[in-house]
Amino acid sequence: MHRRTLLVGGGAVIVAVVAATAIGVKQTGSMDEYEEVAKQLRLPLAVQPNDRELIRYATLAANGHNTQPWKFRVRGGSFEILPDFTRRTSVVDPDDHHLFASLGCAAENLMIACTSANRTSELRFDSAENGKVVVDTVAGGEDRSSLFEAITKRQSTRTDYDGRSVSTTDLAVLSSASQIPGVATILITDRMQMNRIRDLVIAGNSLQMEDKGFVDELKHWIRFNPNDAMGKRDGLFGASSGNPALPSWLGRRMFDLLFQKNAENDKYARQIDGSAGIAVFVGEKDDPEHWVQAGRACQRFALQATALGLKQAYINQPVEVLKLRPELAALVGTPKRRPNIIMRFGYGPTMPMSLRRPVDAVLEI
Repeated sequence: MHRRTLLVGGGAVIVAVVAATAIGVKQTGSMDEYEEVAKQLRLPLAVQPNDRELIRYATLAANGHNTQPWKFRVRGGSFEILPDFTRRTSVVDPDDHHLFASLGCAAENLMIACTSANRTSELRFDSAENGKVVVDTVAGGEDRSSLFEAITKRQSTRTDYDGRSVSTTDLAVLSSASQIPGVATILITDRMQMNRIRDLVIAGNSLQMEDKGFVDELKHWIRFNPNDAMGKRDGLFGASSGNPALPSWLGRRMFDLLFQKNAENDKYARQIDGSAGIAVFVGEKDDPEHWVQAGRACQRFALQATALGLKQAYINQPVEVLKLRPELAALVGTPKRRPNIIMRFGYGPTMPMSLRRPVDAVLEI
């Protein structure tokens, strides 16, 4: 559950990018068309939505690299969310922790969407079939969840925030909204403590940037232009991080040229400095069931943040780099536990939404 910004400064380089973009504009596609596709994915649910519509809302959940590593099955009144290991990211997520957390994010969206269909729901983790999440639903309930409207608006906003603080009242609302059994949500707004986490993010990013396998895996999931993004309907769209649309051949070359450790570290330092706070989610146990629960808590936090007009983005390097986890766990007051997810939050701009694959691509009969 991680996002990276890929292109950074350099005057001569920017001029080259602009010139090459103009030459290759026919290869990149239209942002207007892209925005229309994104809009159609986020259309409001019908008054009485069917199962496919509820699954569409589930797929709008956060997930690592926007790989969408899930499959759905409908069995009577139950929805099964299964891991799709063909979409795993084996370098950054070798034990599939982020993958199962992504299933938890989707399950939480689904459960919230079910309230719009007058269904109540319960979640259980089933270890069969390599682990799956089951959402059992029954008719009943009339009120939509307070987080429902935020599902179509939530995004991981991977740009600079404006540095404004969040009120004590809103921090309490964020904490309350993200309470899930088996998961501790720790909100950090003290600047000194945020700086210590910033240092861990930079240390983790430096180690990842020195790993060719990590860089190659990340580049595989980047979509450099609208045509590429609309064709695959997954991955990290460059424009969502404020980067120009480039022909894919040029985007790959510019990535190799500009995706450098020092520039990325400077970016993360700046973005954390401009954030209002950091949220850390820590499960009671280090197993897939609790990874799912951490994903649920994270998704609820992100939805509540969206409802309050806040933006959020992942800074997961200290949980992805094994040797940094103990220091992070001690820093947030949960020694001997595995921190699951880290997010920065604050006030910032709205960026282009990411895409999702059609329901037919993720629904198993």
